[in-house]
Amino acid sequence: MIEVRWAEGRFERFAEIAAEFVRLKVDVIVTAGPPVFAAKQATSVIPIVFATVADPLSTGLVASLAQPGGNITGLSLTSPELAGKRLELLREAIPGLRQLAIIANADYPPSMRELDEVETAARPLGIETIALKIRQAADIAPAFQALKGRAQALYVIGESLTVTNQVRIRSFALAARLPTMEPNREMVETGGLISYAPNFPSLYRRAADLVDKILRGAKPADIPVEQPTKFDLVVNLTTAKALGIEMPPVLLARADEVIE
Repeated sequence: MIEVRWAEGRFERFAEIAAEFVRLKVDVIVTAGPPVFAAKQATSVIPIVFATVADPLSTGLVASLAQPGGNITGLSLTSPELAGKRLELLREAIPGLRQLAIIANADYPPSMRELDEVETAARPLGIETIALKIRQAADIAPAFQALKGRAQALYVIGESLTVTNQVRIRSFALAARLPTMEPNREMVETGGLISYAPNFPSLYRRAADLVDKILRGAKPADIPVEQPTKFDLVVNLTTAKALGIEMPPVLLARADEVIE
């Protein structure tokens, strides 16, 4: 039996849902991203499997990737480590890139770490960065208003808030004629320009394997946290044409998928 809950991107709901699962005495909690931290606070007994978390080690979710310890294991996105590669690909698509806006959830530590990584990678390339730190959906419109005319592209850091509001972010970006680097393929489908990210369906399938192991008696503490092995480069040519961007043939040839 599966109990499904959705927080609609509202951080205040995470703790409520985690507490409800504890009351229901479920055998295992499966989640992804920021809700994992609420689940960890709610129980140190019920096994927790995270299908995707940006940075489980430095945020203290696990003691180590090889030996997680405690009641939590899952799959790491290695998002902060991908920042340099994503910036390199965005620069390849927009050779004259000099001003980059970065939108991130200020209340989610892995997002802030990825923001730092992007800013660090941008400095030696002579790219000025403008951080758009948001905490709720209502912050998105004012962030874009303040950005007006100051950026040539937008780097979107993925987690619950930005994913839930992806259509809104995309609408503002397209209105401002800003090409975007997205955290996953799904956000390119809704109008983003490009994404370089782990293959999310494969991560969720692997999470199901971890759940199976736990239900058969394995302890989360002994199940190593896995890292992605498959990364997808996805380009939306329709968005490129709408923005008047001529995508380099070499980049398109390397893409795992081109959306037309």
